[in-house]
Amino acid sequence: MANFYTDNPDLKHHLNHPMMKKIVELKERNFTEADKFDYAPQNFEDAMDNYDKVLEIVGELCGNIIAENAEAVDHEGPRVENGRVIYASGTQENLDACRKAGLMGMAMPRRLGGLNFPITPYIMAADIVSRADTGFENLWGLQDCAETLYEFGSEEQKQKYIPRVCAGETMSMDLTEPDAGSDLQAVMLKATKKEDGTWVLNGVKRFITNGDSDIHLVLARSEEGTTDGRGLSMFIYDKRNGGVNVRRIENKMGIKGSPTCELTYKNAPAELCGDTRMGLIKYVMALMNGARLGIAAQSVGVSEIAYREALGYAKERKQFGKAIIEFPAVAEMLSVMKAKLDASRSLLYETARYVDLYKVMEDIDKERKLTPDERKECKQYKKLADALTPMAKGLSSEYCNQNAYDAIQIHGGSGFMKDYACERVYRDARITSIYEGTTQLQVIAAIRHVTTGTYMTLINGYAAQEVRDSLKPLKNILADMTTQYEAAVAKVNDAANPAFTDFMARRLVEMAGNIVMGYLLVLDAERTESFEKSANVYVKLGQSEVAKHSDFINNFKVEQLEYYKA
Repeated sequence: MANFYTDNPDLKHHLNHPMMKKIVELKERNFTEADKFDYAPQNFEDAMDNYDKVLEIVGELCGNIIAENAEAVDHEGPRVENGRVIYASGTQENLDACRKAGLMGMAMPRRLGGLNFPITPYIMAADIVSRADTGFENLWGLQDCAETLYEFGSEEQKQKYIPRVCAGETMSMDLTEPDAGSDLQAVMLKATKKEDGTWVLNGVKRFITNGDSDIHLVLARSEEGTTDGRGLSMFIYDKRNGGVNVRRIENKMGIKGSPTCELTYKNAPAELCGDTRMGLIKYVMALMNGARLGIAAQSVGVSEIAYREALGYAKERKQFGKAIIEFPAVAEMLSVMKAKLDASRSLLYETARYVDLYKVMEDIDKERKLTPDERKECKQYKKLADALTPMAKGLSSEYCNQNAYDAIQIHGGSGFMKDYACERVYRDARITSIYEGTTQLQVIAAIRHVTTGTYMTLINGYAAQEVRDSLKPLKNILADMTTQYEAAVAKVNDAANPAFTDFMARRLVEMAGNIVMGYLLVLDAERTESFEKSANVYVKLGQSEVAKHSDFINNFKVEQLEYYKA
C-alpha cells in the first residue's frame, strides 16, 4: 500500500528540526493538558510521536484514496444543482475519509475539538495532500480559515463554529468580486446592520474557492459612503441560515475538483467577526498570510509529484537502446528539478516554524501577559514570518510551475497526452503563482524586507553556523553571492527613487531567495547528508541567477526606466 509520508524521508527530516522542541513546548504549554485530555502528549517525545503517527494516516489516505481518485475527479468535476454544489464522487469520498480519520481542524485547540497541532506538521499534511491531488488540497486546506476565527472571533463564535470545522464541516473565504480582485479595497458587497443589531449581506462574490462551504468568512462593506479599505469588515456566514446561492462554477484550466464559485448574497444573515472597519486592514491580512503559506505547501506538493512523475518516466523510457535518464541533458533536468523541490521545501518549513513561534506566543499573550523579553522575541519572529511568507509563496509557486513544465518536457510527446498524470499536474500548477496574491504582489510584500535588511539578518544568522568541511566551499559561494546582493541593494537604496526600487524589486527578492534557500539546503545537508547533492546543484544555480541580476542592476541607469514604460 502506498504511503505518501513514509515514502518521503525528507518530510521526517523537516519534522525533526531542532526548532521544533521550542515550538512544541510553547504550543503544549509545557504539556499541562495531559491531565485534561487523554490524547494530549505527556512530553516532547510523545508529541512528536503523535505528529508522526497522524502524518502516517495522512500519507496512507493520500496514497490509497485521494491520489487514486485524482484522475476521475479531474474528468468529472463538481456541478451546480438548484444553487448548490455537488462535488465529484471522488471528492466526496476524499472528504468522507478525512472526516472519518479526524483530519479536520488539525491546528485548533483540543478544547474546541481539534488536535492542537503546530502549524509546521499541519503544513506538512498539506504538502502531502497536494502531492495526491492539488485541487483537493484547496478544499481540505481551507480548514486554516478557522485560525482567523480563533484569532479574532468572540469566545461565543469560537465555541459555535470551530467544533463544527473540527468535526468535518468545510470553510471558505469570500473576498474577491467581479470588480475587486487583487485590489480588495474595491470590495462592494454590502453589509447592513438591522434595527435589532444583526447584519445582512447583499451582493456578488466571484472566484470563491469551495464557495458552497458550510461556514464562510466574508469581506463586506459595512460603512455607508466609503470606498476604501477603512469601510470594510469581516463577517461569518453560516450556510444553514440561507441567503447565498451558487450562480455558477468556473470552468477552469486545472484544479478542476475544487469548485470555484460565483455567489449571490440576498439578505444573507451574518455575524460580525471582530471589530468593524478592521476587515481588510487586520483580519484579511492575517487570513491571507495563512493562505499564502498554504499555497506554498501546495506548490511544494506539486513539485514533488512533478519530479516523481518525471523521474519514473525517465527510468522506464528507452531511446537509442538505453533509458533516457542516462542522457546528460535529462539527468541535469532531473537534478535541477530535485534541487528546486528541496529548496522550496526547506524554505516552506523555515517559514512555517517562524509562523508557529509568533502565533503561539501571541496566543499565550491572551492567557497571560508576555514578559518584555518574550514580547521582543515574538516581534522578531513575526517580522521573520512576514518576510518569509511572500518569499515562500512567490518562489515555491514559480518553481512548481517550472518543475511541472520540465516534467512534460521529459515525457516528450506523451506528456502532452491525458494518458499521463503530468498533463494534469501541469494544468494544476499554473494557478499557484496567481491566486492568494500573484508572484508580482508577493514581490511587493517582500521588497521592504530587502530594503530594511530583514533578509540580511537571516542570511547573517545562517552564515554564522558551522558546517563540515565538504560544505564549506558552498558557504564560500554563498558569501560571494551575498556580497553581490548587498551591493545591488545599496545601489537601489542610494538611488532613493521609488520607481527604480519597484522596477528592481523582483530581481532583489529573487537574489535574497536564492541565498536564503541556498543556506537552508547547506544546513539541511549538515544534518542529513542526502541533501548534499541538491545543495550543490541549487547553490550553483543560485550563483548564476544572482550574478545575472547583479549584472543587470549594476549596469542599469535610472533614466533607462523610460524604455520599459508601456
